Amino acid sequence: MITLKGVDPNMIANNLESSFLIHPGEMIKDEIESRGITQKQLSEMTGISASVLNEVLNGKRSVTTNYALLFEAALGIDADIWIGLQADYDKQKARRDKSFLKRLEEVRKYAALL
Repeated sequence: MITLKGVDPNMIANNLESSFLIHPGEMIKDEIESRGITQKQLSEMTGISASVLNEVLNGKRSVTTNYALLFEAALGIDADIWIGLQADYDKQKARRDKSFLKRLEEVRKYAALL
């Protein structure tokens, strides 16, 4: 997080988070639709079962490293992009989980005592 003296860190553009989460699978779905590729065709190209691919594209399953590499091979979009987007999505999702935030706060309190 970027900080500047006298400026609320939440008002610095690089620190802003989207008000809604977009799963990277949804972006892949948009990409294949714009190219005129069906989910069935992508499934056949990558060897990812149609049901698993559908779960990824609908945000119900993560874009794993293996899937990202398969998408890179099929679509020509670097796997690091998909991996990074998934990590960002997971981090934002964790930061919105109230029980996890409480756990983080407890860990910080404990660590401060050391």
